[in-house]
Amino acid sequence: MHPDKLRYRNDKSMADSLLEEREVKKVNEWIKKREEDGPLGVRRQLLSTSVRLSEKLAPSIHKMAMSCAEQLEMDIPLELYVYSSPTFNAACFKPEEGRLFVMFSSSLLEGFTESEIRFVMGHEFGHHIYAHHEIPIGYLLKGKSKPSPRLALELFSWSRNAEISADRAGAWCTQDFESVASALFKLSSGLTGDLIKFNLDEFLSQVEEMQAVDDDPDNRASQADWFSTHPFSPLRVRALQLFHDSELVKKGGMSLDEMDIGVQRLMSLMEPSYLDGRTDAAIAMRHLLFAGAVVVASASNGVTEKEIAVFEDFFEKGDFSDKLNIERLREDLPSRINRVNDQTTVTQRMQVMRDLCTISKADGGTTPEERDILNQIADGLSVPRNFICQTMEHEVEPD
Repeated sequence: MHPDKLRYRNDKSMADSLLEEREVKKVNEWIKKREEDGPLGVRRQLLSTSVRLSEKLAPSIHKMAMSCAEQLEMDIPLELYVYSSPTFNAACFKPEEGRLFVMFSSSLLEGFTESEIRFVMGHEFGHHIYAHHEIPIGYLLKGKSKPSPRLALELFSWSRNAEISADRAGAWCTQDFESVASALFKLSSGLTGDLIKFNLDEFLSQVEEMQAVDDDPDNRASQADWFSTHPFSPLRVRALQLFHDSELVKKGGMSLDEMDIGVQRLMSLMEPSYLDGRTDAAIAMRHLLFAGAVVVASASNGVTEKEIAVFEDFFEKGDFSDKLNIERLREDLPSRINRVNDQTTVTQRMQVMRDLCTISKADGGTTPEERDILNQIADGLSVPRNFICQTMEHEVEPD
């Protein structure tokens, strides 16, 4: 089967859209000019900081890689590397000089079975075959010129969807759902010994637990993870279970539409979309974002041009007007907060707070006056104050 048939459709459509973004094009043009001057030095860095796994040094690893590359119809010379680390990790780099570089941590190669390693390999190869490196998310999110708020959110959302495609490539190489699930369990837990036995049903039950946590304002566990570049491991396993039960893998399995609808429902746990939604919850969230953004922006030194620009990035050009009654919006905040509380989960409220924080930082920082308003809104939404405006220190390259 051609690997394009395995790709998650949301990944493809979002990637096509992002590649047309002006800011993405600008960074890609800058990268292209740098590459014209010679390689960016990835191979040199790998040779100096890790060990190249030549065919003579690691014949079994090479055999796995060649087999997986054949299954995914890849036709590019490979260089595999290992580096010393107690953390399970692997990464694929954008090709240089016609070669694809993939590196693995030492603990992963020692702690994973052959089938589990095949899944990791296929996942990394998937980032290459689906050209995920053409969207330079690391440069965009960590560069000096920050992307617009809307684009930043789209990049994180696309990154999670891209991981679904890469997981499918890994599963296709492995052809063993249990091994795929156990690999993700190990990546998530760090466990490889016999003390704790992997149980697929128990691991997948975390998806239901996460849905329950959504509605529990007293639970404070791992809230920053809702805005990760990667889906949660249990969600990835559930998505791969849908893939395994689909017509792509099983004769007479569920249709591609059924599979992707199921995956979209899973992904919505991490990325509640409300900016364009038409549900009562989405409308209530947008109304709160509108009023909250105006009130926060006007809390100190008036509303600046930068704040207006960021505000209109979330809404539409011209939505901010001098005729807006800021005092009335401030008085209406409690009722808008109540409507959101009646219609949404805690996770969705956290999304609104995150977007309010983005707008508040339009001038390069959040003032104490703005922070006070954010705290009041967070308290009203039962969102912990320590969540407000926290920075996301995630790796932002495909891995």
